[in-house]
Amino acid sequence: MIVNMHEAKTRLSELAERFEQGEEVVVARNGKPIFRFAPIQIEAPNQRKLGFFKCKIDMTHFDDPIEDMEAY
Repeated sequence: MIVNMHEAKTRLSELAERFEQGEEVVVARNGKPIFRFAPIQIEAPNQRKLGFFKCKIDMTHFDDPIEDMEAY
């Protein structure tokens, strides 16, 4: 479907519905196509996985007291 600019402004909601139903909508000015509606790609949010570091950290002594801090 090709519509002129004025018609697109006045019937935007209707054109959006038709586009959502799969119809191609092209907007023209003075009979020359300017743009067409295009779907957007909605991606799932990027979630980091646990263990994304590729190194080995030894946490077995993490809670041990620090020798220099005994007075505190």
